[in-house]
Amino acid sequence: MKIRLFIKPYCPWCHKAQHWLDERDIKYKTLDVISDSQAMTEMVNLSGQRLAPVIDVDGQILADFGPDELAKFWKQFEATDGKRFFRFLFHLC
Repeated sequence: MKIRLFIKPYCPWCHKAQHWLDERDIKYKTLDVISDSQAMTEMVNLSGQRLAPVIDVDGQILADFGPDELAKFWKQFEATDGKRFFRFLFHLC
C-alpha cells in the first residue's frame, strides 16, 4: 500500500492529519508542497486544487480535509479495498 500525504508545514489541518495517521500507526510518506515545487505540481494535478492536506492512498485521493473526513475516507477505503488493507496491516505487525 502506498500512502502519501501532501502538506504545508504551517497548516493546522495537515498536523491533524499527521496526528490521525500516527495515532493509528499508519505508515505514510510526507511531501512538503511549500519546499518542493514538484510535490505542489503533483498535488494540484491529483486534487485539482492548491489546498492542503491531500492524501493519496493507492490512487484514491482525498483533498482539503479534517480528521472526520479522513476517518470516513479511511473507512470507505477499508470497505472497498479491504483485502489489500488487511494484508498491509498484517505486514506491519
